[in-house]
Amino acid sequence: MTGFGDHLMIAPVVLPLLAGAIMLAIGGERRRDVNATLGTVTTFALLAVAIVLVRDADASPGGVAGVYRLGNWPPPFAIVLVVDRLAALMVLLTSLLATAAVVFSLARWHRVGVLFHPLFQFLLMGVNGAFLTGDLFNLFVFFEVLLAASYGLALHGAGGARVTAGLHYIVINLAASLLFLIGVSLIYGVAGTLNMADLAARIPAIRDEDRALLEAGAGILGVAFLVKAGMWPLCFWLPATYAAAPSPVASMFAILTKVGAYIILRLWLLLFGDDAATSAHFGGEWLLLGGLATIVYGTIASLASQDMARLAAFSVLVSSGTVLAAVGMGQAGTTAAALFYLVSSTLGLGAFFLLIELVERSREPGADVLAVTRELYGEENELADSAEVGIAIPATMGMLGLAFIGCALIISGLPPLSGFIAKFALLAAAINSEPRGASSAGFALLLVLILSGLAAVVAMTRAGIRSFWASPDRTVPRVRLIEMAPVLVLLLYCALLTIQAGPIMRYMQATARSLHAPHDYIRGVLGPTAERPDRRTGGT
Repeated sequence: MTGFGDHLMIAPVVLPLLAGAIMLAIGGERRRDVNATLGTVTTFALLAVAIVLVRDADASPGGVAGVYRLGNWPPPFAIVLVVDRLAALMVLLTSLLATAAVVFSLARWHRVGVLFHPLFQFLLMGVNGAFLTGDLFNLFVFFEVLLAASYGLALHGAGGARVTAGLHYIVINLAASLLFLIGVSLIYGVAGTLNMADLAARIPAIRDEDRALLEAGAGILGVAFLVKAGMWPLCFWLPATYAAAPSPVASMFAILTKVGAYIILRLWLLLFGDDAATSAHFGGEWLLLGGLATIVYGTIASLASQDMARLAAFSVLVSSGTVLAAVGMGQAGTTAAALFYLVSSTLGLGAFFLLIELVERSREPGADVLAVTRELYGEENELADSAEVGIAIPATMGMLGLAFIGCALIISGLPPLSGFIAKFALLAAAINSEPRGASSAGFALLLVLILSGLAAVVAMTRAGIRSFWASPDRTVPRVRLIEMAPVLVLLLYCALLTIQAGPIMRYMQATARSLHAPHDYIRGVLGPTAERPDRRTGGT
């Protein structure tokens, strides 16, 4: 990218930062409509920027569209943002989910409190920054920004269950942040750098007596990210938090577990790939086993769930575990299929979290939460009016039922939507994976994926019967077009994934190949003359 495109790389971080700062400056309560307009426009602008970045990354040799060095410092001292195929893909996925969530929130949720839109923009800033950053220190900064914003969003709307789950969420993630710092400190002490590309170049030359300390730091860092990714047994905080969060917030939280999975994928293949000497594939077996255990746990818990919100939360664990297990296989084929599955499942789960509120509205499961919120903010009439304003969708239950079937097909992996293609690609890659101990692991993944899909069919069918069939006396919920449209749009994205499966899978395969052979990434960040050190020392 040249000219204006050079600065477009930083737009996914700068745009939400500026929007959030302006919202705080003009005030939240009396300027809520202005904030809503600014937040919506900014989110759609991010979507446009993400589409351009994906196009440029796909057209660039090696898949690296560009490197943005803040202050124009030379590598490896510069604070860098790197746009490659994977980072651009994740920014686009975040933007797709964010546009649906922010439009859905305009119906009522953004009025339950005064800081929804600023927090939402700061969340986008942190998530996009985590995907684009090229060094561990700034990864920690963006990680803390997204966590701080998610704390406020998790507590948005008050209510006893939400506050309890939110406080657990805060405590667990603060502990994960402490582990993050410890792991980064150990790695810096051994390697003398936090630039990811520079780390990849130095790790093969780390002295043998320092390698155990390096791997210990990487292991501690991995635990911090696996807490965020929701790997069993570190996922005990996730179901209650996601089930209690407001619908648009829970929909956005579907991408937060993928932040942890993304960082694991990025760092593991970059730092501990085939060229990492004796540290090659460090921890890969634990990723595979932990991913399989997460799928099993999420599957059993989904069958035991008695309400849709917890069913969706445990489905998030199944999705995260599937990605981690596929990555742990250490094969480019399974990585490509995992990326396709990651996109499909995240969009499907985002749509499901939004849909749950509409389906459950006929019995008002959140009436106590809304009552507390109205009392706190003095907005009883405003919220009551917002629920009745607008034109109800004809044949509401039919629309909701069709949307539920779409979500069920994607989550369980049944044809004809993208969930089936994603799981089929995963199963084919697992069976055809190269030996290096992966044959038995491939069949284990095959078995677990088939059983989890069957369990998802049972759980979703049972939930559908309870909601649409077994309660004929339930009142028909009043659903606004601005609420139904985001759900349908997310499902439309999944349909497009099915129609364009060939080109999209080729993009995923190119992304996987560049991740497993990151030489272009390293040269793009450090410069064309970058070489791995020949000395047997690690520091500076």
